[in-house]
Amino acid sequence: MLSENIKKFRKKKGLSQDKLAKLANVTLTTLVKIESGVNDNPTIKTLKKIADALEISLNELVERRR
Repeated sequence: MLSENIKKFRKKKGLSQDKLAKLANVTLTTLVKIESGVNDNPTIKTLKKIADALEISLNELVERRR
């Protein structure tokens, strides 16, 4: 699930939600909504910014783990 992936990679990097939002140049509200699952359909542009900030590929960010 996207929200879980973002949280996992963010924590792995030791980043707070606020720090990741700043690095990704998205609002904290946007990031919190995506990470909590409230916004489960963010734009590709937003996801790309988050992936870049986490230094991972877009595929890694959206990949579904089984």
